[in-house]
Amino acid sequence: MQKKRIAVLALQGAFIEHEKMLEKLGAESFEVRQLTDWNQPKDGLIIPGGESTTQLKLLKDLKLLEPIRKAIDDGLPVFGTCAGLILLAKKVEGEDFDRISTMDIDVRRNAYGRQLGSFATTAEFNGVGKVPMTFIRAPYIKDVYGGAEALAVVGGHIVAAREGNQLVTAFHPELNDDVRIHQYFLAFSK
Repeated sequence: MQKKRIAVLALQGAFIEHEKMLEKLGAESFEVRQLTDWNQPKDGLIIPGGESTTQLKLLKDLKLLEPIRKAIDDGLPVFGTCAGLILLAKKVEGEDFDRISTMDIDVRRNAYGRQLGSFATTAEFNGVGKVPMTFIRAPYIKDVYGGAEALAVVGGHIVAAREGNQLVTAFHPELNDDVRIHQYFLAFSK
């Protein structure tokens, strides 16, 4: 079997932790910081947590927004955590501007409050089992519609979802030792 090659958006945020998870699973990764990086062959994309507004500004400034959106629309597997979830959402409460906006989810940002609202728990993730979940200034998914389906719920709120080639988590699986969610993503990468 050929080794999977995953692009990791490395403009800002916790991208190195994702690279370490991919390495543990035997996948290759490379960092995307500009258009020439993006144009390399890839089997999937990870959009890490961090500051979604900063990441969005950089995506636009570096002319990466449209090529990434087109690749996802054309079927490139993508995994967004926290800020990545916000960037992929078609709707974000109280915001009416363009992001990558490819996934049929409605999101509330900083839903659990600021840094002090961060917490860790363990919960069921459909198709994977009980997994550790670390939430840091996390959003949650208010609603899934269209082709999107909820994969995990914590405290009555959707915290993971999938729609075809797109996977999102409100929590940070890259901050734990459990590799199963990254494994789940790699399983449906090209």
